[in-house]
Amino acid sequence: MAAGEQFRAFAVTSRNLVEEARKAHRTSPIATAALGRTMSAALMMAYMLKGEDDLLTIQIDSDGPLKGIVVTADSRGGVKGYVKNPLVVLPAKDDGHLNVGAAVGKGTLTVIRDLDMKNTYTGQIDLHSGEIAEDITHYFAESEQIPSSVGLGVLINKDISVREAGGFIVQVMPFATDETVAKLEENLKNIPHVTDMMRDGAGPEDLLERALAGFDVEITDRRDVAFRCNCTRERTDRALLLLGEDELSELMMQKDGTSLQCQFCGKKYHYSPAQLLSLKEELVSQKIRKKETPDLPEAK
Repeated sequence: MAAGEQFRAFAVTSRNLVEEARKAHRTSPIATAALGRTMSAALMMAYMLKGEDDLLTIQIDSDGPLKGIVVTADSRGGVKGYVKNPLVVLPAKDDGHLNVGAAVGKGTLTVIRDLDMKNTYTGQIDLHSGEIAEDITHYFAESEQIPSSVGLGVLINKDISVREAGGFIVQVMPFATDETVAKLEENLKNIPHVTDMMRDGAGPEDLLERALAGFDVEITDRRDVAFRCNCTRERTDRALLLLGEDELSELMMQKDGTSLQCQFCGKKYHYSPAQLLSLKEELVSQKIRKKETPDLPEAK
């Protein structure tokens, strides 16, 4: 919080988790930058959620070569995500920065909040630039009517690993004065690029101090963040059972069985013909039990 709670702000450094995502998906530098920016934004936005099991998903559907981005974060600091085309290569912009906007292209940005495991709220806007930070800024203004400033960045090493990643979100509370808002706008107009500040050693607190220079800043909480996926073999079992007996029989005919890969983390789950037979037998057993269980009479 800052300026007597006239502003609330969030900041994150996410180099390690973006690097994990890069390795999992083998993304090109521009795909890593797009995914990393979106993951950083999702982490900060998910932190705004109240419930321990609440989830936030950012979904970008676009016509650029990346084809789209999907990222999900929880309120405990976990995040996962993927780009639909991870191998995009484009020339850099004139200032040397990766041209994420061209890679994303035109389309829509959708934010989905899953609250209390039962209520879902969705907001959607048209993409304004594809650069992610500007689009998230417009999302807050258009969909939630919260004046905000969003800064996001991912810096890539020559060996295509992630050198720095992170960002900040500053939001104006309804009772903020014109004077404090004008000073904040001046700060944000003159602030260096996020990756430049992080390259110079800035952590989350430093990002907030720069964005909120001249205001009293109170750090109210800190939280660890991580690239974290909740995929399990039980989930892939259920996915295979949904295919039905005929499809499972076809997969069993393959000498080496089959594998399912998680879109979010890249983990592969292999099934041998014997394991597929076991799943088919389970499916048959489920059908028999269902047939043998009579329907209960309707309550009157």
